[in-house]
Amino acid sequence: MADEKSISVEVVYRGIFQKTLAQRICRSIVLASRKKGHTGTAFSRYGDSPERNGVPAKQFAIVAVDEIELEASMAKYEPAVVDISVAVDDTLVKGVESWAWYGRQPIWKPIREGGTLLVTSEKTPGEIVAQSDRTPKPYTLGIVPGGASFAGLWVYKDDHTDYRVLGALAKVAPRWLPLEAAKQAALDLAKGDRSAAASVQYGYDATVLRQVGAGEGTDGHEKLQFTKPGWTTMRPGIVVDARKPGQRNPQYKKYTARTQRPVVNFDTCIKCTMCWLDCPDECFEVTPEGHYEVVYEACIGCGICAQVCPVKDCIVMVDELKFADNRDRWQDWKKDRGAYNTWFEKVSGVPADPKAAAPASAAGGDD
Repeated sequence: MADEKSISVEVVYRGIFQKTLAQRICRSIVLASRKKGHTGTAFSRYGDSPERNGVPAKQFAIVAVDEIELEASMAKYEPAVVDISVAVDDTLVKGVESWAWYGRQPIWKPIREGGTLLVTSEKTPGEIVAQSDRTPKPYTLGIVPGGASFAGLWVYKDDHTDYRVLGALAKVAPRWLPLEAAKQAALDLAKGDRSAAASVQYGYDATVLRQVGAGEGTDGHEKLQFTKPGWTTMRPGIVVDARKPGQRNPQYKKYTARTQRPVVNFDTCIKCTMCWLDCPDECFEVTPEGHYEVVYEACIGCGICAQVCPVKDCIVMVDELKFADNRDRWQDWKKDRGAYNTWFEKVSGVPADPKAAAPASAAGGDD
């Protein structure tokens, strides 16, 4: 990187939920680089911000040696190749929906060969690689300690994720973001609060780096790609196809928006229909027995079903990285309830039989 005249960084985040976090990270990159004497700019992919809750989105930061190089780098709507990609939610490593709905893309796709992927996570590098697409090119994986930090567009959760990421960036790109410059930038942004500089140092020290070789990763993810019609092949007029009974649009797959997924305890389900009625994406399908199973390809993991369910722990939200596919689970329960309940307890940490979890006590209670 010694002869490079600019460096590009993208921050991949959950739309709306992590927008402010991504903006703060990119802003801190530019501020830190300017303290080194470089120039830079930060920008978002969208000018009019048509983001959706949870759907992957991007912010960018470009740092250059001078204004001319910066303008040359900026002569692009968005960088097709970046030096560093930062994923602030580790479930994004399963692949992201690229701009304009082209289909699921590997998280490492825009990173140049030998570039760096930083992921905020409490998991090991091996666990992250195991959930990522098999890569044809080598890159460096860095794990920045911490879980996904969520806050709404208008409310920011200041848990120092941005400062820890800045410290990690100083570790992998010291020429452009020296550690001391990163600390000073954090102090400026935090208005002199020295804990911000301490968090930068922690991110620098605690980030674990692992070299990922070509061929590592999984082939288990769906190859989800769409071919869009050109203007010469579009149908005349305005036609909206109605959903046919019992059928779902094969292109309606929104699972890349998910950080957690709902898991259903069919044995405690009372068939009240609340999950089916309140799901904003119509992800529940009725079974012959009257239960409701989740269509995981359409589920965005919003958690509304778990909130409205009147039965405690009947629907439990579980870390998305515990799953390797999107197949429906009701058939598993139908085939072998004991095996399904064992699986339910393993992934959710909740007993499938609530009576078995109740502490032994004398019958009765307060009058």
